[in-house]
Amino acid sequence: MNEAELRFEEIGTIDYLDAWELQKQVHQRVVDREQEDTVLLLEHPPTYTAGKRTDDHERPADSGGAPVIDVDRGGKITFHGPGQLVAYPIVRLPEKVKVVDFVRRLEEAMIATCADFGVAASRVPGRSGTWLGEDERGPERKIGAIGLRVSQHVTMHGIAFNCDVDLGWYDRFIPCGIADAGVTTLSRELGRDVPVAEVQPVLQRHLADMLSWRDYEPTPSFAPKPEPGRTPKIPLLAPASHGG
Repeated sequence: MNEAELRFEEIGTIDYLDAWELQKQVHQRVVDREQEDTVLLLEHPPTYTAGKRTDDHERPADSGGAPVIDVDRGGKITFHGPGQLVAYPIVRLPEKVKVVDFVRRLEEAMIATCADFGVAASRVPGRSGTWLGEDERGPERKIGAIGLRVSQHVTMHGIAFNCDVDLGWYDRFIPCGIADAGVTTLSRELGRDVPVAEVQPVLQRHLADMLSWRDYEPTPSFAPKPEPGRTPKIPLLAPASHGG
């Protein structure tokens, strides 16, 4: 595939269920070869989505009024909201590309986006997504989450990249079921407001590059750290400070 065959659609802010229905429609058109591979770029109102591996104790004790929606993607529970750039690549996987290779490419696009803003990020083997390493500011902290579904060789769902999202929402649940790490944003790491509009063209460029299916050299990973054992949910009803 070359970049001209990959369509990017800027949606703006859209309700999660409406976006899910749009994904299904685009997915069917891509499956039927009626539409080229497409990446939807958007934001959601505050919403928690629970993937197939979500345990009950990982759900928010108090969602702060945000809906909690069970979805058909892999992974666990995560948050979507204003200030978070969501990209849903609805693309046909080439025969040579396995799902894990696709995940690595999405991670690499987020890693490269961070690098363009002067933030060093990579992977933590055993944990999906894009991370900042442990340092004097705290433990590893996730800046980009991934959750996917593949049907008829065409992908759905995708990535959520934290630009300047309100981190208080993450205090209400166990993000992605990982209790021993933090969550962060570009704004927090850089000490200035980094809106979605500033990040979107950068992430779009790197997604186009990675989804051209060219060969690439992966960014070296951080030390492996498998998901910890399950821990009981402790209700956090008021926002607390993230130490990451």
